[in-house]
Amino acid sequence: MRVGPSQEEVRRHNLGTLLRYVHVHGATSRAELTSRLGLNRSTIGALTAELISAGLVSEAVPKQTRRAGRPSLVVRPESELVFAYALSIEVDRVRAARVGLGGRILEQHESRRPPGMGADEAVEPLARFVRAMRDRVPGGARCVGSGLAVAGMVRREDGMVRLAPTIGWVEEPVGAALRAELGGPDRLIVGNHADVCALAEHARGAAVGCDNVIYLYGDVGVGAGIVAGGRRVTGHGGYGGEVGHMVVNPYGRPCDCGSRGCWETEIGEHALLHLSGRGDRTGRDAVLAVVDAAVRGDSQAQHALRHVGDWIGLGVGNLVNIFNPEVVIFGGTLRDVYLVAAAQIRSRLNAVGLPACREHVRLRTPELGADAALIGAAELAFDHLLDDPLVS
Repeated sequence: MRVGPSQEEVRRHNLGTLLRYVHVHGATSRAELTSRLGLNRSTIGALTAELISAGLVSEAVPKQTRRAGRPSLVVRPESELVFAYALSIEVDRVRAARVGLGGRILEQHESRRPPGMGADEAVEPLARFVRAMRDRVPGGARCVGSGLAVAGMVRREDGMVRLAPTIGWVEEPVGAALRAELGGPDRLIVGNHADVCALAEHARGAAVGCDNVIYLYGDVGVGAGIVAGGRRVTGHGGYGGEVGHMVVNPYGRPCDCGSRGCWETEIGEHALLHLSGRGDRTGRDAVLAVVDAAVRGDSQAQHALRHVGDWIGLGVGNLVNIFNPEVVIFGGTLRDVYLVAAAQIRSRLNAVGLPACREHVRLRTPELGADAALIGAAELAFDHLLDDPLVS
């Protein structure tokens, strides 16, 4: 017979549930915690006291209240004293931040990542940023670990970047290289860029309250973070979500991955810029220039956006049929394209999507913007603490 959870297991589970709620929702009254978590007031009080003793939360009387009687104490995450380092390696830049419990960015740095920069070169500025931030950490503060987002296929178990064609990497041991640079006992978890953006938007942004989400991130390449049933879909080795490499046009352009006609060859930056007559340019500024030209009536730019919008809608329609999401979010330069090609995208989606799968789907832009990657990377580091707040 299966033995039920012990009292200690239940207590630790409840501690994690309470801390996760405050981490995601911010300052919360004890009364709301009692209502939301389905626990009685004395249990909430005991759990809160334990989290305070662990230095994870604080509580105080609310500054203002309109209700008669004794106000309910407000529980807050200790953002300044409990934090994670969040790092991101992107096509054109590397970024680092110190993110406090509760998702608050306390400090942030970035530098340019020129074309051809290898993994060893990319981790050096990240490690430098972390060392600089360590020097400014308040006394008594606690680092729970580090999270790194990389624009490529990341092996979950050790942070090996198996393939990152948009930044020119194959079989690069980024996780090991960064651990060696950082030194110290801090744990490091490496994840795919789009995947951690989806994690952030699901917890704090455009997909709050939705358990089935597709986050599409586009620049030179295209990737996706997928949430199904409230859980991230990362696949067996952590390589799930490489939607940019689903072949949509077998006779299309060659892709950097070695295949032909991948979705990103039809909707990525290179496709848009080539069709608009700006194939010698790259980057978000170049994409924004196409968007601006189309708005001002440039026929070639309008044609390029219609073409790309049509292919976006086709791919999204297929993803909607497979995953049946509540919301699809367009991040990176796909956001800029979506804002001017939304009607084209929706029209194509309606043509290929099954009615039962598409009729409720909302198409959205990110609420967290560029911060999503850093906030999501921090969530990777916070996860073990939120699962068991008393873990050392």
